[in-house]
Amino acid sequence: MLAHAAFCGGKCAPMSSRTQPSSYSISDLAKEFALTTRAIRFYEDEGLLTPTRSGRSRVYGERERVRIKLVLRGKRLGLSLSEIRELLDLYDATSSERPQLVKFLEVLAARRAMLAQQQEDIAIVLAEIDSLERQCRRRLRQSADADPKDQHGMTR
Repeated sequence: MLAHAAFCGGKCAPMSSRTQPSSYSISDLAKEFALTTRAIRFYEDEGLLTPTRSGRSRVYGERERVRIKLVLRGKRLGLSLSEIRELLDLYDATSSERPQLVKFLEVLAARRAMLAQQQEDIAIVLAEIDSLERQCRRRLRQSADADPKDQHGMTR
């Protein structure tokens, strides 16, 4: 459960402590998480959710509710759906949290490295923009000094 808690930031209460209903409609979850029903069906199509069926209706349990919460957390961290699925599948596949924690740390390290590279790239682009702005301002000053007309086309 610690790996699950690490992924959900320690904010997911254990299922036994919940006083909420044990089943949810797609509309219930869409409203709770400010998602469209289409988004929830997409997560289902991607294998992230596996609701049961009651006739033609989808019935979502606490497991799917928690998984939606984890999917949204992963998305906020910038993880791909395949990375999120891999972490969720590790949680389902083993009773030990170790494999999930190890994988989660790997994913976080890769994400951190990518963000650091993006930050460096942005700093380089901003420095180039600063340089270009200085050049443009210098050329404007030079052209104003060389052209005796003011901005309205009149001589000074």
